[in-house]
Formats: sequence, structure tokens, C-alpha cells
Amino acid sequence: MIDLDLIKKYNTQGPRYTSYPTAVQFREGQEDDISQLRYYLLDRNSHPRRVSLYFHIPFCFSLCWYCGCTKTITKDTDRGNAYLAYLENEMNQILPLIHPKSTVVQVHFGGGTPTFLQPEQLKRLGEMIHSRFKLSDKTEFSVEIDPRRCSREHIEALADIGCNRASLGVQDTNEAVQQAIHRIQPFEQTKEVTNWLREAGINSINFDLIYGLPKQSLNTFQKTMDDVLELSPDRMAVYSYAHIPSLMPAQKLLKVEEMPTTDEKLNMFKSSIEYLTNNKYRFIGMDHFSHEDDELSLAASDGTLQRNFQGYSTLAGADLFAFGMSGISNVGSWYWQNEKELVRYYKRLNDGLSPIFKFCILNRDDFIRKDVIMSIMCRMGIDFGEINEKWFINFNQYFSEELERLKKLEGDGLVIITNENIQITENGRLFLRNIAMCFDYYLNALKTVHNYSKTV
Repeated sequence: MIDLDLIKKYNTQGPRYTSYPTAVQFREGQEDDISQLRYYLLDRNSHPRRVSLYFHIPFCFSLCWYCGCTKTITKDTDRGNAYLAYLENEMNQILPLIHPKSTVVQVHFGGGTPTFLQPEQLKRLGEMIHSRFKLSDKTEFSVEIDPRRCSREHIEALADIGCNRASLGVQDTNEAVQQAIHRIQPFEQTKEVTNWLREAGINSINFDLIYGLPKQSLNTFQKTMDDVLELSPDRMAVYSYAHIPSLMPAQKLLKVEEMPTTDEKLNMFKSSIEYLTNNKYRFIGMDHFSHEDDELSLAASDGTLQRNFQGYSTLAGADLFAFGMSGISNVGSWYWQNEKELVRYYKRLNDGLSPIFKFCILNRDDFIRKDVIMSIMCRMGIDFGEINEKWFINFNQYFSEELERLKKLEGDGLVIITNENIQITENGRLFLRNIAMCFDYYLNALKTVHNYSKTV
């Protein structure tokens, strides 16, 4: 049984740990940093590597008031042509730094709204990618889709360029909720796009839902869950709405008095876990679920589950190159992020410069903690011997303070600590972020404070 009192106790602000160190630790860079990065990539790519590509498409036709994505609102689809030219420029900058025989194992289009691009524009982007990088029929190629802005021609174009996975933004199927968040999306629209995807052979489908929105109740959210399960998605992400109007000004348009109470919101989360796990979905962790037959569930069982900026994944160890405004890359000991403002992104490329804005170079301690935190997030525990052997440390000594912090969580039944390992209990699966936070140097030693979303 899910303990609501525990959820209330640990529902604090914290990172999502799609990376460690997290993006708030990135620093503004100089041209010397870009030069060092180029030398690093050339040396690392002296032989072929596995590569992951991310393309950020920042445009949306309209503003969803809850949204925290990096985006630009416009109805001018011609802006897509200009943006593609800049993406091509950026790809041409990076291409000489990647071994020509490197294999692309993953491609992801994120946003914004990738289906803002018109079908011919999507085909153009696909041609730009295929002409420069080595993809195969095994490449995992995913796209985020707004069903309100997606035609059958969009789906056919995506299938033509190799897309085999899709994630649909649904959020909620209730009309009153949709009106309250300024996103009108009849369920029939979602159903139609889902059918188009399957007809085109894009069979791996994920739905994104959000709980805690204005006008939602336990009953309305249960109806949303019933609706989407009719379509048998392979995966589902059930996110907690994070109300941070100081960082996301559009959220000021939402009526706080119409939002569910804390108890109501937590009951939605509790109910969604129980409902989905009773309907053959596995609770992967945090807010992600996958059907028991899906490869994500199988990866969770055999210990090969991974986590990156796109969430949970079955692909490990690939060098991630992100293109477009605000994209974050990770190769070896380097993270880097592109300019977050479109005008500045364009200007740097117009000036013949790299669009990179921020950097983070991992030290040895960062790598050790990254290993530990990703083990918590993906493998539901930590094997001390494995960490000791890999990093030549004594886990109990190295993390003595962290183990002391964990005792409170152990007392609440979230973890079991032995001399050899830390095991995360079924109840602890709800609090992976809280457990990981115990090992975050920047949160604990430096006492850094940032506006994060709630951990549950």
C-alpha cells in the first residue's frame, strides 16, 4: 500500500537527475572552452563510437499555460525553413569531430513541437541527418508529437525518414481541464493520430499525462487514465505539475484556486500507480510506466535500464550530441549547452561561431557520484563492491556522511542498508529522487538552493 503520509513527508523540491551534475551547475564558457572541447572530441573520436542525436525544435503554434519547455510561439511555419538552415550549419560544425564510421543508435526530436515543422520540412531534416550520419534499421528514432498539430502527412513523412517511436502529449482528456490550461485537444484527435502512427508502422507509442492541473479531480483524472488505456500505449509518463511561475511566467495565467489540494493531487498519483500496475504496466520509477512486455520493462528486470535527458532508455554509453537552441550534449567528461535564446543562437552561427553557451567538465568525484545516482534511478539500489572495484574506493568510508543521511529514509522503510549494498524497497521506488539527493555533493556540501519541481 502507498503511504500518503510518507509522500507528504518527502514531497520536497529536488532535481530529476537526467544528468549529474545537473544543469544548474553548468557555467558560462569562453572560446577557449570551445577549443578545448574540440580537441577532446577529436581525441575521443579517433575510433568509431556509438552516437545519440537530439534535435530541439523550439516552435509552438500556441502557448499551453502550464508548459515549462524552452519554446518560441509563432504561427509562421516558414520560420521552420530558417531554423533548419541553422541546424544544418551546426551539424556541419560538429560532423568533423565525429568518426565517420560512428553508428547512430538513437535519434530524438524534442520541443517545443517537432510537428510544427511541415511534412516537407521534416523530410528535409531527415535527409540532412541521413546524409551526414550512419543510421541503421536498428536505430531508435523517436519524436514528440502534439496531436493538435499533426496530419496523416506528418506521420508519413516521419515514417519515411525512419521514425519508429512516438510520444504524444495528452496531459488530460477532460474538456474543462483543457480549457483551464489553454490546450483544447479532443480525445478523438489523440485516437486518430495514434491510429495513423500504427498504420504507418510506428508502433512504439508513449503518452504523457500531467496530474495537479486546474479543474482536475481524482474522478476526472481516472477518466483520463481510462481513455488513454483504450489505446494500449507501450509506455506512459505521468508527470506531477510543477507550479513555478517565477521561472515560467505563463503559469501566472492559471488559477491557483482551481488546482487540486495537496491531498487530492497525491491521491491522483497514488491512484495512477495502483491502476496502471493492475493493468499490466510496470512502474519503472519516478513517473514512468511501461507495459510488462515492453523492452523498458525487460531492461528494468535485467539491470540494463539507463537514464538520460530524454528520460529512461535501454541504450547505454552513447555519446549524445544535441542540436538546436538550448540543446544539452554529453560526451565523456563534458556536458555543454547551446544558447537558450533563439536570437543569440542564430547570431553565434551567423558569426561563424559555435552556438555553445555553457559547459560542465566532470571531475573524478562527479563520475563516482553519477554512477551511484544512476544506479539508484535505474537499478533500484547500489552494489558497494561494484563501485569499489570500478573506482578503487571504500564505499562505506567514501560515503560515510551520505550513509548517515540515508538512515532517516531507512527508518521510514524506503531503503535497506547492509554492509554490501543499498536496496530500494517497493515504497522507496516512489522516492528515487529523495534517495539520490543524499549523494548529491552540490546540494549537500555546497547547500545550493534552486527552484526544482517537487520530488513526488
